Amino acid sequence: MIEIRIHGRGGQGAVTTGQIIAIASLYDNKYAQTFPLFGVERRGAPVEAFVRIDSSPINLRSQVYNPDVVMVLDPTLVYSTDVTKGLKDKGTIIINTSKKPKDLKIKGDYNIHTIDASAIALNIFKRPIVNTPILGAFSAVTKLVSLKSMMKAIDEKFAASKGKAMAEMNKKAVKDVYDMVR
Repeated sequence: MIEIRIHGRGGQGAVTTGQIIAIASLYDNKYAQTFPLFGVERRGAPVEAFVRIDSSPINLRSQVYNPDVVMVLDPTLVYSTDVTKGLKDKGTIIINTSKKPKDLKIKGDYNIHTIDASAIALNIFKRPIVNTPILGAFSAVTKLVSLKSMMKAIDEKFAASKGKAMAEMNKKAVKDVYDMVR
C-alpha cells in the first residue's frame, strides 16, 4: 500500500488534490481511499489530506502516519509544520516552491522535488490555483497514476461542476507540469 499526505492551507485545494488522485487511481484499476484532516474550517488554516492507493481493497481507516509521499501546496508550511514527520526513509516530497531542493534545508534522506506551481497557475489561471499543477508533478515523479487517468479524473471532478473550460485549463496545468518534470 502506498500512503500519501498532502499539506496545504484552507482554500488551496488539498482535499480536492486527494480526491483527484483517488479518482485517477480508480481509473488505473487500483483501490483508493482519501479523506481530509483539518481543525478550524477557514481559509488559510493548515489542512492535511490523505490518500491510500493499493492493488487490493483498503480496510485501514486511520490517519496516514508514515507516508511514502508528501505533497506541500504552500511552501511556508515547510518552515511552520514538520512536513517530514513520519515520512519513510527515501520517501518522496513534492513541494510547490521556486527554490531548489537543496535550498530548503530539509533534513533526512528524502527524494525531494520542487516545482513552482504558483507561477504556472498564475500563467494559466491568473490566480494561484496550485493543486492541479502539482498533480502533474505527482504523476510524473511517482508514476503511481497515469497522466491519462489524471486527465479523466479532472474531467470527472470539474467538467460538470466548474464547466468544461475550467476542466481544460486544469488539464493543461497538469500536462504542462508533467512534461516539465518528466
